[in-house]
Amino acid sequence: MTNTTDRATPRAVRMAQPLAREVVEEIAKQYGVCIRPIALRRLDIYTGKVETVDVPCGATLESKCPPCAKRNRQLRMAQCREGWHLDHEPVNTPNEADDYQRYLVELRADAQAWRDEADKAGEDTTDLDAAIADLDDEITRTGMRGNILGRTTGKRSRSTRRRQDAPDLPKRTMSATTLGRTFTSSNGKTFRPSMFITLTLPSYGRVRKNGAPVDPSTYDYAQAARDALHFSKLVDRFVQNLRRVAGFDVQYFASVEPQKRLAPHLHMAVRGHLPRAEIKQIAAATYHQVWWPSVDQVRFEGDHLPVWADGVGYLDPATGEVLPAWDEALDELDQDDETEPLHVLTFGPQLDVQGVLAGTTDADTCIRYLSKYLTKSIGDAIDPDDEEQRLHAERLGAALRYEPCSPTCPNWLRYGVQPKGAKPGMIPGRCRGKAHKPEHLGYAGRRVLVSRKWSNKTLTEHKHDRRTWVLEALGLPDEPVDPHRYVWRPVRPGDPGLDPLGVRLLRSVHERQRWRNHLRELEARAAGLPDEELSAISEEAA
Repeated sequence: MTNTTDRATPRAVRMAQPLAREVVEEIAKQYGVCIRPIALRRLDIYTGKVETVDVPCGATLESKCPPCAKRNRQLRMAQCREGWHLDHEPVNTPNEADDYQRYLVELRADAQAWRDEADKAGEDTTDLDAAIADLDDEITRTGMRGNILGRTTGKRSRSTRRRQDAPDLPKRTMSATTLGRTFTSSNGKTFRPSMFITLTLPSYGRVRKNGAPVDPSTYDYAQAARDALHFSKLVDRFVQNLRRVAGFDVQYFASVEPQKRLAPHLHMAVRGHLPRAEIKQIAAATYHQVWWPSVDQVRFEGDHLPVWADGVGYLDPATGEVLPAWDEALDELDQDDETEPLHVLTFGPQLDVQGVLAGTTDADTCIRYLSKYLTKSIGDAIDPDDEEQRLHAERLGAALRYEPCSPTCPNWLRYGVQPKGAKPGMIPGRCRGKAHKPEHLGYAGRRVLVSRKWSNKTLTEHKHDRRTWVLEALGLPDEPVDPHRYVWRPVRPGDPGLDPLGVRLLRSVHERQRWRNHLRELEARAAGLPDEELSAISEEAA
């Protein structure tokens, strides 16, 4: 029912009034409350109590949930800071297997023996195979890493002989350390410098200040698309070469960001130090070859597309010929020694290397720069109000549309090859892969790259450290919780027992207000404020 006062208020005035729901969301953002919480129903099997709990959505992009994206960025900054200038070796010692894990492995050995005996006798092994699969899943759930069988298929490899046009690299004997060299100054002070490296891709044509090409007709969009698709592999090659030249197990924290020209580039914090000349030599000698079937000839397009046949795969609609499977296409490629790779990636000549010392303002600046764009998608580099930049993005998207992004990409059908794991319904130009989405601009890899021995902690352990600090500050116990105590179930949006989102946000804001006021009171006590001010803060917290 419309309020009489609202009817008397002119429409222009009413439309200028802030929306109550948007105000709630803005306040929630100010207090760091997730604005897209996931409702879960929690059953305490000890007490039988059932309650609905809001869990943060955990979004990493500011466009989806600013508070969660900000928390993720701060967590990454803490992870980068903690591992960059370590002066001691991180210890990665796996825990001993417990009795239950050992029991499962022994049972798995018995099941394998039973399965082998049944197979030799010509009996049906379907039930045993299902039981073995369940055992493997249970072994993984108990906290054991990896596959109990290890690699079950052969690894395809080509010659590792270096290209003739790539400069040679020096190679040092590897030492079992992740720490760089220490240097002693003239006054006897010892310091251990690290590095901040920025790597970019080569030029595809002259661009303006906004990143749009001066002449779109000569801009190499095909190379730009392929470089973006395989950029993560080039970064892996750089790390391999860096470790070989350095002579120790170099550790790094890196982030991938877009340039104005929409090409990905890399910022990397590296523990340890090498001369700038060697870093430039490594970047110049690093390349990645993409050994995939050729895409020079388009065989199927428009209405003339391969058709699916059950039990066979995709056929040529005109001749009925079965298209070569992915492995068959690679086998044919391997048999021809004169075949050139589909694409070769290299870094561009632009390279920046900075020496950084622990505890300096330069280190803090680099960490903030590394995490600057983590809350934004790569596509956010496009200015929607810049017509030239928008058209530049559309042309890059057109170049990416029919470019195969992976062995499983439906675009392989366009070039007469069945994708790996082919299934019915595949259509060239309609790949649902991450790389083909406009907001990713061809880059489908991870935005944050962290080596295994960087801080000797997983991201989950960094989250737990932060949680422990908050609980200690609030004076709350951080007691371990039995993981089997609670049973969690998702709550559907239309569930009658689920309160409206606005109500849930208000409750979370109130809770966050209490926490902040309590922290203010603790800080005031530590600062030795008079009792009058402490009383005012306590009343506010209440």
